[in-house]
Amino acid sequence: MGEPLTVVPPAVSKPARRGVRRLEVGEMRAGEAAGTARVVFHPAGLDEELRPVVEDVQAGRWMAMRDLLAQSGSAVGLRTARTQVLAAVAAGSDVVATWCREEPQSLDAVVMRARVAVERALRASRQHGAWAGVLAAEAREVCWSAARASPADSVPWVCLIALAQLDQPLAVREHRAGPPYGSFLPPGPWGLLAEAYQRDPVGREAHVRMLQFWLSRPRPLEAVWHFVQWAESWAPVGSPLLVLPLHAHVEHYRLLQAARRLRTGHKGQWRLDESVVRRTDRAWSHWFEAEALEPRSAVDLNVLAHALWAGGRRAEAARVFEAIGPYAGRMPWAHVAADPGRAELEFVQARAQCRKA
Repeated sequence: MGEPLTVVPPAVSKPARRGVRRLEVGEMRAGEAAGTARVVFHPAGLDEELRPVVEDVQAGRWMAMRDLLAQSGSAVGLRTARTQVLAAVAAGSDVVATWCREEPQSLDAVVMRARVAVERALRASRQHGAWAGVLAAEAREVCWSAARASPADSVPWVCLIALAQLDQPLAVREHRAGPPYGSFLPPGPWGLLAEAYQRDPVGREAHVRMLQFWLSRPRPLEAVWHFVQWAESWAPVGSPLLVLPLHAHVEHYRLLQAARRLRTGHKGQWRLDESVVRRTDRAWSHWFEAEALEPRSAVDLNVLAHALWAGGRRAEAARVFEAIGPYAGRMPWAHVAADPGRAELEFVQARAQCRKA
């Protein structure tokens, strides 16, 4: 859910590569003053094998993307995360369309075509584009085609859940299904989630997309907390779903700030709210310190690092920052920074404080 960052040592003076943004001079000096290296963005995050493939896709080449997805094999969570990143990179070009023309029988190409269509629809919606509705309808058809072509794949179902947030009137029947898991849960795209879950029981992105669906609804918080309580009630040790409640608390914080119900930069929620403290501790002990059920994402690590830091648990946060290494994410730092445009500075200052602990 947010682009990762890459830290480049100050001695490196090579020009920025395509798709990577360096900090402005003022930001760089502030970061150096905090005892940190310069920060640049890179979408691959912690995935070393993905990084050169991203650069190939940015250059309009698709073969490395094909080979990497084939190599991902049965690592469902890793493959799902890679298709998400690659779609975000490929959405501005025709590289996936070229792959589909060259290898029309490739199931991975069909799935990536659905990924790209969804990414374009989501971007158009965020930009309030006139074609957003048309793109969403077209993307839905492409996703259903991918689901039929590759019935064992969870990614088309994840894509369909992602599109549900664009259906504000809930005109699509699948977006207002009754919950099979308990009467306290509101109607939503539960059937789509069930399909994704059958194919990927961990299903990190599927559940994050469900969270985004609830956040897109009017007066979202009641549904958000019901959903979060349900997910954490059964999430096993090592599951990234244990970080999902912290994503929800970040969004809650953002909504309170937008409504001017919080002082800018106020961190009381992370120290004083019993549910936040309990969920932070559970994510720390049952996810970070446990054997992970799938590779940890930089986004989840950043959410946990922030919760520990803002909650005053700096020694533990330092260990999470160590696991993050040179990678961070715009989120949650942009949501919780006093100035959202200085998310990078918020990250590097928090890391420096925790390292001193």
